[in-house]
Amino acid sequence: MADKDEKITLDPKSFAEAVLGGNPKRDDEEDKVYIKRQLTLYLEAMLLAQDFNDLEETRFGIAKSEQRNQILQKIIERRY
Repeated sequence: MADKDEKITLDPKSFAEAVLGGNPKRDDEEDKVYIKRQLTLYLEAMLLAQDFNDLEETRFGIAKSEQRNQILQKIIERRY
């Protein structure tokens, strides 16, 4: 399990390519339909990975902010 201070990020291109690798052409599927489906899946996977990375960056920032606030609180408590 990742430490709360350790960011997890996805490489959107690698993630999208991995998703496509698990999406074979159906026997009864026309090439054009398959290609459109692959393109849609690729773009959606790229966007999802980017969204995940954005959320992870926000979570990481919040964790750092909380940690900073805890340190400041300890300093204030010792000072007064």
